[in-house]
Formats: sequence, C-alpha cells, structure tokens
Amino acid sequence: MKESIGFIGLGIMGGGMAANLLKAGYDVTVWNRTPGRITPLAQAGAAVADNAAAVAASATIIIICVSDTPDVEEVILGPQGVIERIRAGSLVIDCSTISPTSTRAIADRLRAAGAHMLDAPVSGGSEGAAKGTLSIMIGGDKAQVARAMPILRAMGQTITHVGSHGAGQMAKLVNQILVVVTMQGVGEALLLAQAGGLDLEQTLAAVGGGAAGSWMLNNRAPQVIRRDWRPGFTVDLQQKDLRLVLETADQLGIPLPSTALVFQYYRALQQQGLGGEGNHALVKALERLAGMEIALNGASTAT
Repeated sequence: MKESIGFIGLGIMGGGMAANLLKAGYDVTVWNRTPGRITPLAQAGAAVADNAAAVAASATIIIICVSDTPDVEEVILGPQGVIERIRAGSLVIDCSTISPTSTRAIADRLRAAGAHMLDAPVSGGSEGAAKGTLSIMIGGDKAQVARAMPILRAMGQTITHVGSHGAGQMAKLVNQILVVVTMQGVGEALLLAQAGGLDLEQTLAAVGGGAAGSWMLNNRAPQVIRRDWRPGFTVDLQQKDLRLVLETADQLGIPLPSTALVFQYYRALQQQGLGGEGNHALVKALERLAGMEIALNGASTAT
C-alpha cells in the first residue's frame, strides 16, 4: 500500500522537506500555523488541510516539524490536533527537536489511540532540507522505522535508528553540542587569523581539508568572513535546543561547561536583537569581547 503523507510545519526546515516528498511522487497534505508558508507547497501540488486534525484524517504517515516541545504537544494533543482524527495504525514522525521525556509521553498517548510514533529529529540546516541530504536520528520501533524508510530517504541522506522512543531526541541533543562548541572554535580560530594578518580565504582552504575540517567550518566560516548572517538555522532555534541540552544534562547530573558558555553567548545576542540571524552569528559575541570584526580584507577592524 502506498503511504499518503501529511506534513505539519513548513518553516525553515519543513518547507524544503515537504517539497522533496512532493518531488519524490508522494501525495502530500500540508498545514502550517502561518498560512503564508503554505502557498509554495500548494503551488507545487500539495493538498491543503484546515488544521492538524484534518491532516491526520487524510494521511497514513504524519510528519511534524515545528519549533519546540509545546508546539509539538499542541499540534498532536491539543484542540484540533492530530490525535483527534488519527487513523488506527497511522504513524507520526516528529522531526522537531524537543524534550526526550515529552517525546516518550506523546508516544504513549498515540499508542493508546492505536497509532505509532517515531522521534526523528534532523540536522543539516536549511541547505540539507532543500537538497534532501539531512542527517536523521530515529527513536522508536524497528518495524515502524522500516516502514518509514522510503519516506525518510526522500528527505535525508544519513538515517540512523539509535534506539527506542526518545533516543532520537537524545542523539539530536548530542549533535547540537557538537554544532555549537565547534562553531565557537571556528569563531575563535577566525579571530586569531584576523588578528594575525592572515588571508581568511586562504586560511580556510589550508585547514578545511585536514584534521580541523568540519561541516560548520566548511559551510559557516565562509559566511562569517563575508558577513552573511542569513540563517540555515537561527540563533533563537539554536538557543532553544541548548536549553533542552542543559535541562537534560541537569536531569542526568552531568556538567557541560562549554555548552553552558555558548548558551550565555547566544543569550547575549538575543538581547541585542540578533535572534533571527544564523547560528554562526555566535562569532559576534566573540568579536565584541575582542573589540574587532572578522572581515575579508585581512585587517583587524575595530568595533
């Protein structure tokens, strides 16, 4: 039986993911809380539902990609939510990044309604969402992972089943630690290169292919040196994820000092009205400490 797809949440990540499902030939019904984001998908052939419950009624697999734990709880469990009209045997795939504990509770509610759930948060930025090259970390039942795999392959390239419900979310939090701490290192390295009078493009070419290479270095450092703050993932969303990381670490009783420091840098940027910029704008906090800006001309620029 060919699965019919519902997609809820058409933001910076979800829009590209839903578009790739349409390109792969799936019948897709969409809904978004901000109606303007629906238009490009409708023009590409998606059906449009009136609310999340209507999406669930039209689909055998419902994919959700929204911002935070309360948002997922609202679109699944709230009034006119997925659970009101979900079919027995349907599968909910939550690609949002939310609390592992809340994920397990939502999975229990869906199971009681006769439905299945996978937590399948994604990584790779808006570029990966548009190109269908996301990394997807999955928690849930093995049989449901196998069922979902053709659909996940239309959206992602590295797809890993990491355990039971909540494990996908836990793996995503691990991912986010690596993203932000790496970006802090990238920013500090660029500051040193700037202050030392190096040509920044040549420096990136020299180090990007060696042991220092990383996705953040190769994709975000070029944006930094061009002063291009367009988001592949915003400061606000990154900060939300770090809050989840630190809450989970607190529950587990483990110290994460570098992550906590980056959290404070992002908080400072938010207070300066920069929450809508890309997460690589982390370097702006470091620039303010150094009293200089990173710029392509290779000369220190006083702030």
